[in-house]
Amino acid sequence: MPHTRYAPDRGLTTRMVVTMFLIGLLYVVFVGVLIALLRGAWPLILLIAGGLFIAQFWFSDKIAAFSMGAREVTPQQAPELHGVVDRLCALADMPKPRVAIADTDVPNAFATGRSQKNALVCATTGLLRRLEPDELEGVLAHELSHVAHRDVAVMTIASFLGVLAGIMTRAALWGGLSRSSRNNNVGIAVLLIPLVSAVVYAISFLLTRLLSRYRELSADRASALLTGRPSALAAALTKVTGQMARIPTRDLRKVEPFNAFFFAPALSGQSLSTLLSSHPTLERRLDQLGRISAQLGQPGRG
Repeated sequence: MPHTRYAPDRGLTTRMVVTMFLIGLLYVVFVGVLIALLRGAWPLILLIAGGLFIAQFWFSDKIAAFSMGAREVTPQQAPELHGVVDRLCALADMPKPRVAIADTDVPNAFATGRSQKNALVCATTGLLRRLEPDELEGVLAHELSHVAHRDVAVMTIASFLGVLAGIMTRAALWGGLSRSSRNNNVGIAVLLIPLVSAVVYAISFLLTRLLSRYRELSADRASALLTGRPSALAAALTKVTGQMARIPTRDLRKVEPFNAFFFAPALSGQSLSTLLSSHPTLERRLDQLGRISAQLGQPGRG
């Protein structure tokens, strides 16, 4: 991790390395299975695998920002937001990322970018409208910690590999079926490849969810220690989570695919969505912040 004043987290670093190793291994095995089952389509398989992975690595930040409706703003257009980011970057001794605003009433924030040099931090209009200055500072410090620890890049790549498995499955089947007259294994491949793809997606999904939950707790901790105001972040968490229930379901469904990048999950329902959430529970996050307050000798939130 590049030098910043954010508290280092060896647990996060270890989890990122293990997650990327396991997902990378899973991906290599998946490509190998496709090549073995559809020998005639191996050039297409390798071309798609390599091309999409390179495109994702270089353009992930732009793809994510565009998909979430982020619009980059200047200090003149958003002086208060830039002011908070300027203070936090000076406090953390890290380069200032690009700053953006997403025009949605869903109260949230996120960060993207494969490195500190091309990072972007974004707040929604719904978040800016609802939070007090110290609460906003806590949320943005949380997002900047993702950039400092580089876990946002790891999550972007890890999440994409599961999606890529599905894309490659369709392309491989199409390429294999077009050669069905010369390949007796196509019938078996038609049955096996969707099954293998589903297993790959399920394993990558679980691995990224486990990493995502830890990284959110790590970012909460880093934000609280950097700003010295865990109670402000706790207040923001409570407010954002409470306001989320008032957002129309149709709006929440539009942003649910991006939950892994958000400060707080935007869920249109409970039960299974909550069980498979990319974030730890609100109670767990508040409990951690309460313990940090006690360590800093501050009164807890009453």
